[in-house]
Amino acid sequence: MANELRFRRLRLGNWKNFRDVDVEVRDRMFLVGANGSGKSNLLDAFRFLRDLASVGGGFEEAVARRGGLEAVRCLAAGRNSDVEIEVEVEKRGGPRWRYEIAFGGGRRRRPLLRKERVSRDRETVVDRPDADDRADAARLTQTFLEQVNVNRGFRDLAAFFESIRYLHVVPQLVREPDRSSGRRDDPYGGDFLDRIARTPESLRDRRLKRIEEALRIVVPQLEKLDLTHDARGAPHLRVKYRHWRSRRAWQTEDRFSDGALRLVGLLWAAMEREGPLLMEEPELSLHPDVVRRLPQMLERARNRSARQYFLSTHSPELLWDEGIGLDETLLLMPDVEGVRAVLAASLDDVRALVEGGLSLAETAIPKTQPAEAWRLARFAHA
Repeated sequence: MANELRFRRLRLGNWKNFRDVDVEVRDRMFLVGANGSGKSNLLDAFRFLRDLASVGGGFEEAVARRGGLEAVRCLAAGRNSDVEIEVEVEKRGGPRWRYEIAFGGGRRRRPLLRKERVSRDRETVVDRPDADDRADAARLTQTFLEQVNVNRGFRDLAAFFESIRYLHVVPQLVREPDRSSGRRDDPYGGDFLDRIARTPESLRDRRLKRIEEALRIVVPQLEKLDLTHDARGAPHLRVKYRHWRSRRAWQTEDRFSDGALRLVGLLWAAMEREGPLLMEEPELSLHPDVVRRLPQMLERARNRSARQYFLSTHSPELLWDEGIGLDETLLLMPDVEGVRAVLAASLDDVRALVEGGLSLAETAIPKTQPAEAWRLARFAHA
């Protein structure tokens, strides 16, 4: 059910870098911006929704994980301004859901809900604060989204939020999984090998075979990729390389390059049939020629998994792909009132240049690059 739903709109009010953002959302989105422009913070709005609905999460925990209300509220907002997130979600041929949440500070800086509203098409399902909330303010420390006894009427929406997954594979954590021992769905890859091992064998083998075929293009000397277990029962990825000594031809993930591990993680995640996938700078550690092919690789995987994904980048190579649409590209541009987020399709000059034959790499990147990056070359001068 989760991968049948899609985000179709995102609105943020006073959320971190963003004073006011309202954008339409496609099946895949490319977030383009300079360092510190808010790419991670925009993705974190989706992660916040996941935290609201997840076991072990909830409203207060979701705010606390981000350093409290003052760390979440936009610096350009007034001191008592509420933080707002609104999303629209739809299933093809099905209903269109809208979820709205607004919150501010209560006594002792405890976050309190100012609004929680759920609607299905044009019918209001939840509208808070209600009379019970006004009679007992402690109720406003929890959303209905996180409470199974009251979310029955929109549980599909709660399950969809819970299915959101963030991925930013840190190769060192994959190589040393003891650092994340006991964690599930670790966004940095600490439980990545366990996740592969938990997959039903036939499905796991099919996915690994497809990844093996992709890796063989990137690493020509590679012959085979599979999953094995050590004497303790811990899972390991291993690859076989062409080598005149057959016993030395096999190497486990501790010998993989950073780029190879990240690519395996990206392709595996893209093939999972789950909810939206949030990816941070997938180009890291990869050869530029491989980065140019990432959109096509991910799209082919998505065609089978039907998974929506959001990808942050400031890589020109990734944006060379002619298949990326202007309405799939969100440009983040800082100004004095916070960060503006605009679709490339809404900018006349970008649209005209692309229609004239230029790529998004040549039109979008200049819109978001630091104006005086050249001054870094003078860093060592006294």
